[in-house]
Amino acid sequence: MKFVFLFSICCLLTTALTGCKTISDSRLEPQSILKFSDIPIPVGLKPLPQISYSFENTGARVAVLKYQGRANIDQVINFYKEQMPIHNWNLINIIEYGQRLLNFEREDETCIITIQVAGFWNEEALVTISLGLKSQNSTRKAKEPIK
Repeated sequence: MKFVFLFSICCLLTTALTGCKTISDSRLEPQSILKFSDIPIPVGLKPLPQISYSFENTGARVAVLKYQGRANIDQVINFYKEQMPIHNWNLINIIEYGQRLLNFEREDETCIITIQVAGFWNEEALVTISLGLKSQNSTRKAKEPIK
């Protein structure tokens, strides 16, 4: 009886583990179709349009874009550290505590990339890209006082 139980457990574990996919140590590649051509997205991350939005006109771009997919968090961070400078974004800082925040900027825009663990077994990455205008110099005095 004990043998049958152990054999059943071994068969169950073998079946379950065969379906597990190991994430390789290779680098992530950018997708070919992008919302904004200067903000790359790693291959394998799928857009979440129901919780994303973007606005663009001749003078400004504002967006909160969300993507989710099977990816290693550290590979996603390295992807953005390598790819964003190629698109003329300067890395300002990285904040790592639970979720990871990468702050980039250029002439008149800022881009904050938030990366966090997602999925039922924490095997996926949820990437949020927040794009907006860089704030102007706040030390400038107003012509008239605010009432």
